[in-house]
Amino acid sequence: MRADARRNHERLLAEARAAFAAHGTDASLEDVAKRAGVGIGTLYRHFPNRYALMSAVFEDAVGQLLARSRELLDDPQPCGALVTWLRDIISHAGEYRGLSRALMTVSYSASHDSGDDGENGGSELARCGDPIREAGSALLARAQEAGAVRPGVSIGDLLQLTHAIALAAEETPADPDLADRLLTLTVRGLKP
Repeated sequence: MRADARRNHERLLAEARAAFAAHGTDASLEDVAKRAGVGIGTLYRHFPNRYALMSAVFEDAVGQLLARSRELLDDPQPCGALVTWLRDIISHAGEYRGLSRALMTVSYSASHDSGDDGENGGSELARCGDPIREAGSALLARAQEAGAVRPGVSIGDLLQLTHAIALAAEETPADPDLADRLLTLTVRGLKP
């Protein structure tokens, strides 16, 4: 990618992140392009549809979560590291209102029909899901080896609970402490 194209791509992603955080995933793409200082045609050259843009924003958030999980692997408190990472997942989900739900919907559609938008979004989500599960599995294994989390807890179940907490918090904006309370209850259930 040429330097000017790369700058446009990065500006579009930054503006999309801000727009999705402020207005949800239905934010105006024309406004995203305008705020990035480019035309709508440039946005569509980089991201052929809304789901491609949403997926790119999601991938960026996943990259941050993966980097954070690597940092936490050295934490002397394995259970605390796992909980910190789960809290980061919830925070990221809350930051991009509607993004996880929209991409999950696209993923479901991709497995049931052959529309381009669904397949693109679904494959992007699937590509991000495996590294998240691997990162979470490493943190969970450390906590289990330390005896802080009971055996038999799976990363799949833990991520489902975390996503449910994020959705509950998104649906209840009047209660800013809900996510922390629900995560605390979840963590208590993990103890041996």
